[in-house]
Amino acid sequence: MSVMVKRRVHVAAAAMISADQKHVLIARRPSNVDHGGLWEFPGGKLAPYETGLEGLKRELHEELGVEIVRAQPLIRVHHEYPDKHILLDVWQVHEFAGEPFGREGQAVRWVPMNELVNYPFPAANLPILRAVMLPTEYLITGEEPDDERFASLLERALREDSIRLVQLRAKSLDDAAYVARAERALKLCREYGAKLLLNGEPALLDQVDADGIHLTSARLMQLDRRPIAENKWLSASTHDQKQLSQAAVLGCDFVTLSPLRTTPSHPEVAPMGWHDFQQLVERAGMPVFALGGMTRFDANHARAVGAQGIASIRDFWK
Repeated sequence: MSVMVKRRVHVAAAAMISADQKHVLIARRPSNVDHGGLWEFPGGKLAPYETGLEGLKRELHEELGVEIVRAQPLIRVHHEYPDKHILLDVWQVHEFAGEPFGREGQAVRWVPMNELVNYPFPAANLPILRAVMLPTEYLITGEEPDDERFASLLERALREDSIRLVQLRAKSLDDAAYVARAERALKLCREYGAKLLLNGEPALLDQVDADGIHLTSARLMQLDRRPIAENKWLSASTHDQKQLSQAAVLGCDFVTLSPLRTTPSHPEVAPMGWHDFQQLVERAGMPVFALGGMTRFDANHARAVGAQGIASIRDFWK
C-alpha cells in the first residue's frame, strides 16, 4: 500500500504596513488559481536557493514594483492541505521604496487593520490576520491593592509607553472588586485605544464588555471548546507543547509561552531558554508572546525567533 507524500511548499509573504501604522496592503488572488478571488498577503513561492527574506524581496519587486528597506519576521505558519504542506514565512515590512501597484494585473488595496476580518482569506492566512492586528507588547498588570494607584499605573503605561494590549490580572481581589476594577480599566483602555483582556472565567464577559479573556494554563486544559464568541480575543498561558496544542484546539487567537528566564515570582521553575522557545513557536500556528524575565531589550530577539513580541509585568508596570 503506497503512502502519498505531500508536496512541501515554502512561501514568503509580506504584511506591508503603511506610514501611519494603521493600514496593511493585501492583494486579490487571480480567479484561475487555487483559492481564486480570495485576498492574501503579497508574496510567493521561494526558489530552492532562497531564504525567506531573499525570496520576498524578489516577489515584491516582481508583483508590486517595490523594494524592501526594513523588515523583520512576523510569524511562520505551517498549514496542511489534502495534497500539500504549506509553510508561510511571513515578514512585517516597515519601510519600502516605491508605490505598490499590481504589476501582474492583480487588485491591491490598503486596508485598515481593524477591517481585515471583513475580507475573505485562505484558511492558512488566518493566523497572519491575528498577528497583523496584534501589537508587539502585552502588559500583564501587577498586583496592586489600591484602586487609585492601580489606575495611575495603568494610565501611565497606556500614555507614556503606548501599551495597546492589557491583561487584567488581579488574583488578590474578590469577584466584586475584580469586576469594579475591570470596568475602570476598560474605560482607560478605551480612552487610549487599547484592548483589555480579563484573566478569569469566560463568564466575566457577561458582566464587563472587555475585548476578550485570558485563560490560565489550568483553565485552558479543562475546556473542550472555545468558551467565548469569535468576535472576542481569546488568549492563554502555555508552558509546553501539550498546552500549545490545546490552545490550538480551542481556537485561541494568541498565547503567552513561559518562562524564558528564571523569574523572582517562580524561581523554582526551570527556564526553557531561546532554543526550546523557538522550537515550540515554530509549530504553534498562532501568535506567541515571550514571557518570563522579558524586557524591551529582548523584543528584537523575540521577534527574530518567531515570537509576536514580549509580555511582561515588571518592565511595563512601573
